[in-house]
Amino acid sequence: MRTRPYARHRFARHRLASWPRLVGFLAIGAALLSVSCGSSGSSSAAGTGGQPGDVTGSGGTGETGGAPGSGGANGSGGATTSTGGSTGGAATGGNGSASGGSGGGRAGASGSGGAAGHAGASGTGGTSGTGGASATGGAPGTGGTTATGGASGTGGASSTGALIHNDSFWKDTSGTTVYSQGGGVFTFNGTYYWYGVKYNGAVSYAANTKKNSDTSFAAITCYSSTDLVTWKHENDVLTTASLGANVDSGTWIGRMGVVYNATTKKYVLISQYQSGPAGTGELFATSDTPTGTFTFDHIQAVVTNVANMTTGDQTIFTDDDGKSYLICSSSSGRSNLYVAPVHASDSLSIDAATRIFGGAGREGNTMFKYNGTYYFCSSDLHGWNASHSYYIAATNIMGPYGAEGIIGNTDDDFSHVSQTGFFVTVKGTAETTVIFAGDRWSDFAGNGLGYNEWCPLSFTGTTPAMQSVSEWSLNAAAGTWTVGPDNNYALNPSFEADRVAMTQPAGWTTTTTGSGTPYTNVSGGHTGNWSWQLTDTAAYQATLNQAVANLPNGTYTLSVWAKSTGGQTTANLYAKGYGGSEKDASLTKAMSGFTQVSLTGIAVTNGTCQIGVSTTAAANQSVTLDDFTFVRTGS
Repeated sequence: MRTRPYARHRFARHRLASWPRLVGFLAIGAALLSVSCGSSGSSSAAGTGGQPGDVTGSGGTGETGGAPGSGGANGSGGATTSTGGSTGGAATGGNGSASGGSGGGRAGASGSGGAAGHAGASGTGGTSGTGGASATGGAPGTGGTTATGGASGTGGASSTGALIHNDSFWKDTSGTTVYSQGGGVFTFNGTYYWYGVKYNGAVSYAANTKKNSDTSFAAITCYSSTDLVTWKHENDVLTTASLGANVDSGTWIGRMGVVYNATTKKYVLISQYQSGPAGTGELFATSDTPTGTFTFDHIQAVVTNVANMTTGDQTIFTDDDGKSYLICSSSSGRSNLYVAPVHASDSLSIDAATRIFGGAGREGNTMFKYNGTYYFCSSDLHGWNASHSYYIAATNIMGPYGAEGIIGNTDDDFSHVSQTGFFVTVKGTAETTVIFAGDRWSDFAGNGLGYNEWCPLSFTGTTPAMQSVSEWSLNAAAGTWTVGPDNNYALNPSFEADRVAMTQPAGWTTTTTGSGTPYTNVSGGHTGNWSWQLTDTAAYQATLNQAVANLPNGTYTLSVWAKSTGGQTTANLYAKGYGGSEKDASLTKAMSGFTQVSLTGIAVTNGTCQIGVSTTAAANQSVTLDDFTFVRTGS
C-alpha cells in the first residue's frame, strides 16, 4: 500500500503537426536488459520451391492488439451534466454507445482502418541514463545503465496513419470482436499475422463485462494485416476439434507463437500446454500455410536446463537472422529467466535453455530488439492484474545481461493497465517504432474494457519508456506515430491500475488538511472493478489531484462520472494551473447513479493542467468518481 503521493514520471506526449512544442517524458530508472519481449525481427531467407521466406515476426505472449477499437467504451448509463456551455453526451461511433468507459469515454474514431491521425512534431533526445550494474554471475551487463531523469519522445515524424484505440474491444474487418490473447504478431511474406488464443471466458466478458474464471480453450485465432491496425480474421487455426483427444475442459493452452521452417517448408505453432490429456509441456503443431488448420504433432515434456523442467510465461522471438527462440521463466517461483533456441532443422523441439537472469519472480516474459540491443521484458507476479514492466538488456541474445530496470512511465498507470504481452518492431522508411502490446486480462481480472493495449515506446539512447496513450496514429509503412486527436491525457483514469485497496492511486495524489485518510478506491465502478471515493466517518476535507504535464496547448474538456450523497459544504470537479482562471463544476447535488459531469473551454496555454476533485464535507458524505477524461477539443 502506498502511503505517500505517488511519484509521477510523465511520459512524452507526441504533438500534432500544428503544435510546435515538443513533448518530454521522464523515464523510470532501468538497467538495460536485453532479450526482447516477444518482438519482431525481420529476416528474409527465401524459402525453396516457392515457399515463403523465413521472415521473422514479432512474437510474444499475452493479449495483443487487433483491429482498431471502435467506438466509445460501453459505459453504464447516467445523466450527463456539463459546465461551460457544452453537454457531455453519449459517445457515438463504433462499438459501445455510452460516454465514459475505462481509459476514456469518448467517441471512438473510425472502425476498420481508423481515421487518419494528425501529424506530430518530431521528438528529440533527452538526458542519457547513468549508472550501471553487473549481470548475474558478475559479468558486466552490456548497456545495463540505469535511467535517470527524463527524455523527450521520439517517433513523432510528420505522417498520417490509421488510429489505434485502446481501452475498447477491438473489431476485425467484419465487425466481430477480436479474440487474441497470449500470442504474438509475426511477419510472413510482407504480411503481419497475429496469432493468439480465444478463451470461452473472453467471449462472455466482451458480452457482459462481468469477470469470470472460464479459461477453457476455444481456439487459436489468426488475423492478418498490412498496417497493424486493420485486422482480418483468417481462420481459427487450432481448435478443440483439431486437437481431439489432446484437449479437455481443464487444459490450459496459451503463450504461443509461430515460426516458419525453410527446410521443411512448414509453419510451426509452439504453445504452452498444461494439465492436458497429453501431459504438460510445449505443444507443437504444423501447417503448410500461415492461415491453414494446424495439425497437432506432439508435446515436449522437458526443456533442458529449465528449473522444474517446464516453463512459466513464455513467448516466441524471431531474430533478424531468422533464428527463433523461446523466451521464458521457470514454472515454479518463476525467478529464473531463460533463452532457448527453437531447433533449427525442423522447429519441432526446443533446444537446451540458457539461464540469463535470476531474481524476483517474473511473468509475461517476452523480447524485442532495437538498434542491435536485445530487451528481455517481464512483469510482476500479479496474476491476471496489471503491473509495471521490467527489462534487462544485452547486445548478445545469450547475454551477459545488465541489471534489471523498469520501463519508463509504466509506474504511472501500470503499463496502461496491462502487463507485458509482446512487442512489435515496425521498421519503416522513415523511422523504427517498437510497439508495447500489453495484455489486459480483463476477462479474468475485470479491470476495464478491452483485451489489447498497444502503446509505442520511446528511447533515450538504449533506455526505453512506454508512451501511455489511449488513442494514437500509426503509419506502419513509414514506421512513425503520433498522438491521436481524441487521446485521453488523464492517466489511470478508471483506477484499475491498482489491483488492491489503496489510498494513493497510481498516477494521482491524495491530500487532506485533517487527520486520517478520507479517500480510497472502492469496488463497483462505472466501468471495471474500481472507482475512487472521498469520504470519512468524521467531518473531513480531501482532494484527489493529477498534474498533467507536456500538453499541447489548446482547448480541453475535463469529464468524470460521479455519484454524490449531496449536501457537502463544497465538492468540485476542477481544472487549474493551465494559464487561466480555475474552472469548477459542483458535485454537491445528490446523484445516486453515476452521472457524467464536465468542464469545457479549458484553454491550456502553458502545457500543464491540474485536474481533480476537492471536497469539504460532514461525516459520511461522499463523492465517488470514475472514468476521468481530459481530451483536447480545439486549438
